[in-house]
Amino acid sequence: MSTAVGLGDVTIHRIIEQDTPIFDVMPFFPALTKELLDENRHWLEPRYLDPASQKLVLCIQSYLVRTPHHTILIDSCVGNHKARPTRPAWHMMNADRYRKNFAAAGLAVEDIDFVMCTHLHTDHVGWNTRLENGRWVPTFPNARYLFSARELAHWTGRYRENPEAFPHVGDSVLPIVEARRADLVTSDHAFDDRVQLIPTPGHTIDHFSVLVRAGAEEALITGDMVHSPLQARYPELGMMADYDPGQAGETRRRIFGRFCDTPALLCTAHFPSPSIGRITRWGDGFRFVAI
Repeated sequence: MSTAVGLGDVTIHRIIEQDTPIFDVMPFFPALTKELLDENRHWLEPRYLDPASQKLVLCIQSYLVRTPHHTILIDSCVGNHKARPTRPAWHMMNADRYRKNFAAAGLAVEDIDFVMCTHLHTDHVGWNTRLENGRWVPTFPNARYLFSARELAHWTGRYRENPEAFPHVGDSVLPIVEARRADLVTSDHAFDDRVQLIPTPGHTIDHFSVLVRAGAEEALITGDMVHSPLQARYPELGMMADYDPGQAGETRRRIFGRFCDTPALLCTAHFPSPSIGRITRWGDGFRFVAI
């Protein structure tokens, strides 16, 4: 399934790898209480929370941005043949859904000019590389890969301390650096007249989102700034893998406040389909309204 929205002379496609219940909701949001969850079940279930399993329904996907100048892939999901023993749903995947959905957008891997990784977690870098004759090589052979320099330094350091704990750095990040395909940037990097990186730290040390502009129209590709519409309702609600939960909450409130009640689209990484919508006020928080 490949779905797209138009933004002036820019087209944004969703390239889906998974769209399914994945994580138990309570451990995923450590500060979430049963009372608060029950209060919100009426709108969370069944789209965002599976009633039977009590798992969050999450989408794992890339965004493909086609501008008059470039074809850009934002985040690259989990990938195939990657050892992820702590994540059974992602361990040694060998699926064709991502490649089929990529092809459905009318592109080949050779057509990608740039890959932008909003951060360097395992489900955002996996298709950076593919296995070829026992070696990890860039999946997108003509692309430059944009990493936050600070983000890369952080994860490289953690990998050196404990390679087994961070296998994705070894198989999906460092091979790009070694192939000299990486461009290291700041999280506020102005890419061109249509694409700008926006600092959205907290989930990781130097996470960025990607702002796409076409004339007066805007879309923010969020990355993991937010994982569930529950965090729009309660921006300070952190998730289990946040580097700095307090900073992540401040980021969400700032970003939602900026785009609230505007025509700007939010293209979320993990909200289930349709994943794209707008932000409106909801008491002291915000409501995600899917389009």
